[in-house]
Amino acid sequence: MNTYIDTFLNKFTTYRFTLYYLLAIYIFALIFCAFGALPFTIKDLLTTFIIAVIVSYISNYVMAFLFKASRNIESVFITALILTLIIPAFQDEYTFIFFASGLAMASKYLITIDRRHIFNPAAVSVAAIALLSPTHVATWWIGSVYMLPIVVVGGLLLMRKIGKEKMVYTFLKTYLILTIVALIINKVSISTAISLSILNSPVFFFAFIMLTEPITSPSREKMQYYYAIFAAIAFSTPELKIFNIGFTPELSLCGANLFAYIINPNYRVDFILEKKEQLSKDTIYFIFKTRNKIRYLAGQYMEWILPHKKTDDRGNRRYFSFASSPTEDSVSILVRFPEHSSSYKKALMNLQRGEKITATELAGDFILPSSLNKTPIVFVAGGVGIAPFISMIKYIIDKRIKTNITLIYSNKSQGDILFKDILKKAEYYGVKTIYTLTNPDENYGWYGEKGYINQDLIKKHIPSYNSSMFYIAGAQIMVDNIHNNLLQMGVSPKQIKEDFFPGYIETKA
Repeated sequence: MNTYIDTFLNKFTTYRFTLYYLLAIYIFALIFCAFGALPFTIKDLLTTFIIAVIVSYISNYVMAFLFKASRNIESVFITALILTLIIPAFQDEYTFIFFASGLAMASKYLITIDRRHIFNPAAVSVAAIALLSPTHVATWWIGSVYMLPIVVVGGLLLMRKIGKEKMVYTFLKTYLILTIVALIINKVSISTAISLSILNSPVFFFAFIMLTEPITSPSREKMQYYYAIFAAIAFSTPELKIFNIGFTPELSLCGANLFAYIINPNYRVDFILEKKEQLSKDTIYFIFKTRNKIRYLAGQYMEWILPHKKTDDRGNRRYFSFASSPTEDSVSILVRFPEHSSSYKKALMNLQRGEKITATELAGDFILPSSLNKTPIVFVAGGVGIAPFISMIKYIIDKRIKTNITLIYSNKSQGDILFKDILKKAEYYGVKTIYTLTNPDENYGWYGEKGYINQDLIKKHIPSYNSSMFYIAGAQIMVDNIHNNLLQMGVSPKQIKEDFFPGYIETKA
């Protein structure tokens, strides 16, 4: 069942799936309006959305032009839909949606640090207007028992896609605990508490959509727990006031966004192409330089943004792991270019020396443990999935760290094997490499391992697999298969780490 769900989710980028999810909610809302289940007319709900889209689009276009920045049209519709779903769709609130839409787009460019917006655009715009004009209040009408099923079902799918289930569950658990405590203290009946805090509450929409925005939430898993707990406390205690201002959902989120930035600051970096190296028939090694040295951990990744003409439906953003070590002055990534590439990869392939590409959202917990000698480590790489491991191995070599690591490296042919010189050098520091080819018939004279990585291969080369830590990176299908094989072998899930990109899409482009 999970395979079918993942196959479905992998057809969409994160932005595209979020957009479709919000559109589905909006369409259901229109249907419920037709039956009188919601307090708006279809006309009012349609008008509110149209105003939000038009104003958001124009505001975003103007701000992007003034700041000479790239535009993401999907984010415009996402913000417009969020505002439509939390601002009451009455005629006398049209000015509210008008100014909130314009301010939301402007906040992405004006309220920034290192060109990264700190606050969720929809939340900060609604909060600002409510503070300036208390008569305009976001009711978060999406918190309705009628809307609950579509919000929860779509939200669970979105969480599976972006991999932030633990963060959302931590938020919801903390919220429920605080709600139960409040119920006991205030002696509220169970039926009333369930209706107000769950069935007719925006808590699920807040958790699935607002809390998880990539740019304004922490990238590291440990920090996500703190962020989720902080947000849950603020969201659950609207009666608490600072300077006589209560914690509305939008203010709770803004506070959590600020907290996230303090504990896990992120930034936006312009990389200048310094060199391109063709490492195999379909793989290119990109080397970039920056004005200021970027701080990251070996094995981490960033979201790389490359605006280009005739952008296809996969958009202008991709996640790439660093293939360089933090000890190097330059930064590099490894990219595979299939025969039929996306518009993004075509633009990247045509990038010339001295041209710019922007990266943001430094993230990833796929990093070396603090102690490399306590537990045997197994790296499992498929194709260009070698990138984060090369980052780690370069770091080990540069820092002269003695390790106990076995790398199982799978490729189709001998010509696809990359970084042989680095892997040879790493042997001195305890990194042993096992090569296997999936198309051995095409590799005359190959005397290494043949076939896909399976249980027999792992048992043959990793006799201590039950006590080893496994790191897996490569195509999602390969990662899932190896993960399942390890579980069948009795390896604990806690001993397995996977290189995860939010919104990863398993395609040939």
